[in-house]
Amino acid sequence: MAVLCVGVDIGNSTTEASAATVSDDGGVDYLGSALTPTTGVKGTVGNVDGVVAAVTNSLAGAGVALADLDVILLNEATPVISGLAMETITETIITESTMIGHDPRTPGGRGLGIGVVVAFGDLGQVDAGTAVIVAVPAGVDFDAAAAAMNAARTRGVAVEGAILCHDDAVLVVNRLEVKIPVVDEVSRIDAIPVGMRAAVEVAAPGQSIRTLSNAYGLATIFELDAAETKLVAPVARALTGNRSAVVIRTPSGDVGDRVIPAGSLVLTGERRRATVDVSGGAADIMAAVERVGPLTDVTGEAGTNTGGMISGVRQSMADLCGHDLGDVRIGDLLGVDTFVPQEVRGGLAGEVALENAVALAAMVRTRESGMQAVADAVRERLRAVGATHVDVVVGGVEAEMAVLGALTTPGTDRPLVVLDLGGGSTDAALLTAGDAVGTVHLAGAGDLVTKLIDAELGTQNLELAEEIKRHPLAKAESFFHVRLENGTVQFFEKPLPPPSFGRVLTLGEHAMSPIPTRHSLDRIRTVRRSAKDRVFVVNALRALARVAPDGDLRRIGFVVLLGGCALDFEIPQMIADAVAPHGIVCGTGNVRGTEGPRNAVATGLVASFARRHAS
Repeated sequence: MAVLCVGVDIGNSTTEASAATVSDDGGVDYLGSALTPTTGVKGTVGNVDGVVAAVTNSLAGAGVALADLDVILLNEATPVISGLAMETITETIITESTMIGHDPRTPGGRGLGIGVVVAFGDLGQVDAGTAVIVAVPAGVDFDAAAAAMNAARTRGVAVEGAILCHDDAVLVVNRLEVKIPVVDEVSRIDAIPVGMRAAVEVAAPGQSIRTLSNAYGLATIFELDAAETKLVAPVARALTGNRSAVVIRTPSGDVGDRVIPAGSLVLTGERRRATVDVSGGAADIMAAVERVGPLTDVTGEAGTNTGGMISGVRQSMADLCGHDLGDVRIGDLLGVDTFVPQEVRGGLAGEVALENAVALAAMVRTRESGMQAVADAVRERLRAVGATHVDVVVGGVEAEMAVLGALTTPGTDRPLVVLDLGGGSTDAALLTAGDAVGTVHLAGAGDLVTKLIDAELGTQNLELAEEIKRHPLAKAESFFHVRLENGTVQFFEKPLPPPSFGRVLTLGEHAMSPIPTRHSLDRIRTVRRSAKDRVFVVNALRALARVAPDGDLRRIGFVVLLGGCALDFEIPQMIADAVAPHGIVCGTGNVRGTEGPRNAVATGLVASFARRHAS
């Protein structure tokens, strides 16, 4: 007698179901599938609503009533919670009110102006022949500012440049009889030291400054000796790539970098322990992880972001699963070097420097699964709606079911590794020719990539960073065409929306969205691909090395990518390129030849049940 069953895979983000009938001889007829958002945290009773919705939808798609259902098969999944932390480990400091590196959106004029800083109110008292840089405070209209500078130049004052509080540089320059370099948007203009020698440089559109970003250029302007040139070298480095800049050097002014104590991590492995300073960077952290591995727990220094993140994810797991805090362990840790735009401490105009930082992802797992409690809760829910005879069982370990489902991808065979690229973790399972299964679960996946993109582009908007991660880019060069990131051009019959003009866009499935940032298309693309490489590719290679026999990747025949990230437009190719030197066939899974990288675990649950039913 045929049995109607539904395999259900409860994931971190989505719950997938596969409905099928299983005959007495083990034959399987797949009827339909469904995908719904996971409710609650994976492996907890909060999953019930998502499971019931997935089961109902899969049966409805096949035209089968819930009353006809015999068995629901749940995956055996230990709950996993991931946490992220970002630790800045360097800081740029300006002393003695020296201003450097200001690069407003719309500086005015072009060229290099050198002179003594003079307050706008004192411009009328400056002697003829004096070279000055005028500091124009808030409250001064751009017409009045331009008129005063024109009048001063008529009197013989050499007005070589200007620094404005408001965003008026272009308006002022357009009204000047002699064009000079002007920077604006300097909020703390009252703190600029008057009477000191200063230089203002503005490059032509599309170019960057040359003199103020050159240590020897600064030495020439400020008449520095060799020792003093060494002191201002950080100023030149900070200005590289800017279109405009101001340098005002007081006698004791300087720009320096310092390392911020970011705290330490204590890594506990099966055989040894290690303490690593986070400020040493990701290389030191990951070397320590490998040295003590396999990792059994991690603790962080109290009072730091790192320690708070480690404690937070541990406590969250304990609260959700009802376990004692001592039963929760950090199972893996991933450190990634990055750069974070930070406002320069001591600056006058919101100057920003790219500071070194380390992003950390940690993953915690409990000692035991709570899936039986989930199964009992689902059974009670179905009884409440009249499905009293449906049996709900935990049908198999998630990793084993995933490889069974992945084997239904056309063209695969053993030995086969499944890589499940999720939001919080990267999971891998190896199925050998002898049906032995080995698994590994690593911290760091899609959520970490989103955080890296957000931090490095300074978007301060995780939804926008997610959009950038998921879609290719284009630049709107007119109202009727865009240039795609691969260099090709796409034309449109109808004009693009006005907010899109001149912007970098994300090419979503249904619409193009402008990115509100000053970064170029090439810069955004580089950040996106670099973030994916440092997380997905690095974790894929880590996972394969852990599950491969004797750590030899050449003994793996096939790698099948599963999960939402396997649908990404560039991640599968990046991973395939990384494993190609080892002779591995790698690609996005196509479960049952119809489902793509989805539904592998649910399909594997049904296949495993069919084997048991036939025997």
